[in-house]
Amino acid sequence: MTREELDLLTPRKIVEELDKYIVGQDRAKRAVAVAMRNRIRRQRLAEEMRKDVIPKNILMMGPTGVGKTEIARRLAELTGSPFVKVEATRFTEVGYVGKNVESIIREIVDVAVNMVKKEKMGEVEGKASFQVEERIIESLVPGPQPRGNGPKNIFELFQGGQQPKPSQEEVERIKNRREEYRDRLRSGDLEDLDIDLELEDNSQPMIMIPGMEDMGIDMSGVLGGMVPKKLKKKRLRVGEARKVLLPIESEKLLDMDKVIFEAIERVQNRGIVFIDEIDKISFRSGSHGPDVSREGVQRDLLPIIEGTTVNTKYGQVKTDYILFIAAGAFHMAKPSDLIPEFQGRFPIRVELDALNEEDFFRILTEPKNAITKQYMALLETEGVSIVFVEDGLKELASVSYRLNERIENIGARRLYTVVEKVLEEVSFNAPELAEDLVVDRDYVNKKIADIAADDDLSAFIL
Repeated sequence: MTREELDLLTPRKIVEELDKYIVGQDRAKRAVAVAMRNRIRRQRLAEEMRKDVIPKNILMMGPTGVGKTEIARRLAELTGSPFVKVEATRFTEVGYVGKNVESIIREIVDVAVNMVKKEKMGEVEGKASFQVEERIIESLVPGPQPRGNGPKNIFELFQGGQQPKPSQEEVERIKNRREEYRDRLRSGDLEDLDIDLELEDNSQPMIMIPGMEDMGIDMSGVLGGMVPKKLKKKRLRVGEARKVLLPIESEKLLDMDKVIFEAIERVQNRGIVFIDEIDKISFRSGSHGPDVSREGVQRDLLPIIEGTTVNTKYGQVKTDYILFIAAGAFHMAKPSDLIPEFQGRFPIRVELDALNEEDFFRILTEPKNAITKQYMALLETEGVSIVFVEDGLKELASVSYRLNERIENIGARRLYTVVEKVLEEVSFNAPELAEDLVVDRDYVNKKIADIAADDDLSAFIL
């Protein structure tokens, strides 16, 4: 996303975009919108002031399935920011076997490099398509072959043997034939024709050295330069060959130094790290004994969140201006159970609301990617048309809400399970169905009422 496009993203506009995907949670949306707008404002400051303006990290508190992760992910997607989600429980204190917290930064740099590379490959797609065309034509009409009594081997070559040049007539004939095939290729006549291509063999086994990935050392890059690339012949249709060759030829046109430089800049100034399950590493009063996934992990995270330099395989990355969003349900713990230094790194705190029956109904109807819209599109590919009527949607919402109240509150995820169960039969029989389906209250009850009424069945199935 360009600087001009970012400037258009006012907090109100950001919230409006998030409203297209997430129902409710206005406080959280406003908090992330302001945090993102402050990053845009920071870029307008003079250098002397800019270096002192650090992101105000956010702590989200709320039950599972209410949209914490989705808000952060959609925010990153909206602004074109590198984004990575990690679970705090996967890390262990330094000195124990387990993931090092610095791997978070290496992951987001990998994401950014792939993001920038994809953008740059789109910019050179025209040139790359021409190169793909040339390779396909070369396979269809090979260049002129040596004729006559040229050197048969390397020894004759050193003794002065020379390859006779092809005749002018042969060169013209091949040139005309290539142009003929080029016209046919561009018109789509050759898409189903089989050709032989020489491609790099990427099936060689990877050499894994324990611990090296956490040190930011790219052993594949170090050892890969010592081993020559192997080529293998592959037979593909022309249409398939285009798809295989396009990324290969596009990557050849990229300046990877520029790609890496831009990716690191994007991480340092626009990166978003979402740390989930943060409540699981809080040290609750009354607990005894060491726990390598709790207080020690918090202390290891402190320098990364506050600002440090991490070594990656692409170079050093500063974390001072990365936006960190931590989230947790905080059922068994509370934010004050986190160590004081860690609490201070998250000055903005927002509480997300549990979803009620009305929210479930809105989730089924309002978002652009609502699960009902997904199912309608999926089954339409089989020629089956589904119509969700209002009383059917309300029944789906009601059943999901009651199950959350009785069993375990897993938020909107319960809604997806219920809809999946209701549409299970039609999804299975869709290829043979020749009729449209109306999902109303009676249909929902017929498919799920008995299961929803039985606590034991509900606990296992829904």
